[in-house]
Amino acid sequence: MSTQDSGRIAARFAALKAEGRAGLVTFVMAGDPDHNTALAILKGLPGAGADLVELGMPFTDPMADGPAIQAAGLRALGSGARMTRTLELVRAFRAGDQATPLVLMGYYNPIYSYGVERFLTDAREAGVDGLIVVDLPPEEDQELCLPALAAGVNFIRLTTPTTDDKRLPAVLANTSGFVYYVSITGITGAGSATAEAIQAAVDRLRRHTDLPVAVGFGINTPEQAAAVSRIADAAVVGSAIVRHVEQNLDASGRPTAALVPSVLSYVRALADGVRQARGRDGVPLRRQWVS
Repeated sequence: MSTQDSGRIAARFAALKAEGRAGLVTFVMAGDPDHNTALAILKGLPGAGADLVELGMPFTDPMADGPAIQAAGLRALGSGARMTRTLELVRAFRAGDQATPLVLMGYYNPIYSYGVERFLTDAREAGVDGLIVVDLPPEEDQELCLPALAAGVNFIRLTTPTTDDKRLPAVLANTSGFVYYVSITGITGAGSATAEAIQAAVDRLRRHTDLPVAVGFGINTPEQAAAVSRIADAAVVGSAIVRHVEQNLDASGRPTAALVPSVLSYVRALADGVRQARGRDGVPLRRQWVS
């Protein structure tokens, strides 16, 4: 397998830097609420303003996810989602988009069950650019991180408010693509951090790494996305997008006609917030954080 990654993630962050703005990273769950609807959302995200896409790998026991993403995973599994179909979504997405970086996010168990070598081969072939696997610490890099890097797949690590300076070098050692800063302690969708706390955390990370820093957890509005975009290299929105999916299901759990347009309209509003966060010279426009 190739030892060179696709270059999409690095190219996208370089383009964002040249534009003088931060990026919008959007998370959706593969197969939620069903395969075809998930594909329609996925294909529509770049046009709605998503600069990078995270695609969740459904799993029955997601330890770091709040109720919204847990429910999305269960909906997907109930509609027949599995790793082969997740990779089918990636292939279908890549058929029409060769530029937008796509990262798979989730837990190690589904990858282990699929087979690490097979998974990396199939993921790279499908057009996956990176992985975020939340339950594999640096001490387990030989399980997936190092094989992923050897296969040309970026391995993106999470850092948190509790990742101290002693621990940070180990966390960053084999990280590639970008660093994902989890701005709150706890599960997804539970509260939000202050701009001051995020600024301090991003400043600290930048003292340790030259990789772009994306900030997620707790971003629900265009105003919050804009506030993060004045500080970090990208704002990540997940739970709030997934809630829009849930809010557009009928009483039987089937997608309504409004589901895909509603989700993409919300993403468009987030993207507008991100793009308006800085002036033409790339200097952040200082506004108060909206919680």
